[in-house]
Amino acid sequence: MKIPPASTSIFVALIVRANSSNGADNQYRSEYVEMAGHDVRESYYSPLPHTYLSDDEIPDEFTWQNVNGKCYLTHLLNQHVPQYCGSCWAHGALSALADRIKIARDAQGDDINLSIQWVLNCGTETAGSCMGGSHTGTYQFIKDHGPIPYDTCQPYIACSSDSQEGFCGHVDTTCNALNTCRTCSTFSSNGGSCVGLNYYPNATIAEYGVINGENKEDAVMKIKKEIKARGPVAATINANPLRDFMGGKIFDEDGHPTQPDHIISIVGWGKDADSGKEYWQVRNSWGSYWGEEGFFRVVLGKNMLGIEDGVAWATPGQFTVKNIPCTEDGSTCGDSVNRKGAMHFISQEYIDPSVYYADASTFLRSKK
Repeated sequence: MKIPPASTSIFVALIVRANSSNGADNQYRSEYVEMAGHDVRESYYSPLPHTYLSDDEIPDEFTWQNVNGKCYLTHLLNQHVPQYCGSCWAHGALSALADRIKIARDAQGDDINLSIQWVLNCGTETAGSCMGGSHTGTYQFIKDHGPIPYDTCQPYIACSSDSQEGFCGHVDTTCNALNTCRTCSTFSSNGGSCVGLNYYPNATIAEYGVINGENKEDAVMKIKKEIKARGPVAATINANPLRDFMGGKIFDEDGHPTQPDHIISIVGWGKDADSGKEYWQVRNSWGSYWGEEGFFRVVLGKNMLGIEDGVAWATPGQFTVKNIPCTEDGSTCGDSVNRKGAMHFISQEYIDPSVYYADASTFLRSKK
């Protein structure tokens, strides 16, 4: 696996001014930043959902949070602990990707959650850091330099090489085997040590892209079709008006800027029975204590807070469903430990929904 060296990238970050609840001015750094190494915003070959789904196939309400009583979403995340880190871009992008893996598995088995920390350790040139990044940069990095390990390999510590927040100045986040997938044998006072693993469960990306509409109505329909056919999407948004938003209603306040400074994931849409307003069902990365248990609803079709401007998607390539086991201390993996003959990873290959449609299948055959 080829991994680029970690270094601090030079970028221009937007400073967005917002008013706090007590009226004092605070400055917030934009967490949406396109890194210098992010030079491919789209890479796909499969037909897109809007080319094979008709408008009549899109229901008034749909959310992956509840499909016939089953939830296809992975767990909620909080980017702000154990210290502040502006990694919303990785949370939004990887939550949506992990959801799509769960959808491909029909929500069977334990959730597969992907290592955000590995992206922070190794993706600083293309994806981002605690000082900001982008969803499409994250997807490009994984597609070009993956696979991405599961999060039990490299749990989130909210640090990157350019952050001095909290304990970040005292931890090593350089890109190496130890900071890709590690385990530790026992307490160091008892002679223990930590090692990097050569075998670990992982996932790859096959395709990724952005959604562009000819107008607002077209953009909304394309976003809905993408979500319905393949799963949640990551989207840019202006989050300043949401910092003190308590939920309990659909966010619909005109006059706010649409310049992006944050990334979330859209998991579905609905329609309020009383007002008749359509809304996006959105998952944030500020913990379950915020908003409506970590989610919020924002009015649909008005490009409120810029949510319909910067929508991105990715499809999995392969993901591990059976691993090569290692000893607890990570010193030995595979045959020599288990003595069961040849042992291999078993990965499930993602099948794009387009192959189930006749016209799309014809298109794919013509490309071979």
